[in-house]
Amino acid sequence: MFYKKLIELIKGEKQMNEIKTSCASTDRKWSTWESIDWNKCEIAVNKLQARIVKAQKAGKHGRVKSLQWVLTHSFYAKALAVKRVTSNSGSDTAGVDKVTWSTPNARFKAIGELKRRGYKPQPLKRVNIKKSNGKLRPLGIPTMKDRAMQALYLLALEPVSETTADSNSYGFR
Repeated sequence: MFYKKLIELIKGEKQMNEIKTSCASTDRKWSTWESIDWNKCEIAVNKLQARIVKAQKAGKHGRVKSLQWVLTHSFYAKALAVKRVTSNSGSDTAGVDKVTWSTPNARFKAIGELKRRGYKPQPLKRVNIKKSNGKLRPLGIPTMKDRAMQALYLLALEPVSETTADSNSYGFR
């Protein structure tokens, strides 16, 4: 059976790209930021997170790792990470690269740029802010891409930490 399929591929009778996949990372139907169905993104990410929790409780650490890989490579999780970074109060503050994702086109483009391969975080932008007593306090501001990568990995790591954390602890974990 395998040999027959291999021969068909070599002869060119069947193309590799004809194989249908239905994975969260390849299920891309949107072409603009405004056309993204955010409810569908939330549901897909929540389902993957629930599967991570289930695998963690069952002690299947290899399964947890593979599900985290799927989550961090999915379009849905990347879109949610960019949305969370661009919708918070610090979204207008640029890092050392002086880039803010203020336009919908820039936000949509940023989803495609969130890749682990070759990713290296930029240095923090150092700013001093005043404290209530008049002294200055240093503040490190990461780039938008670094913030989005942190948000993306938070989506994958949070289910594990919530599962293994103390059930009676609600703050300062």
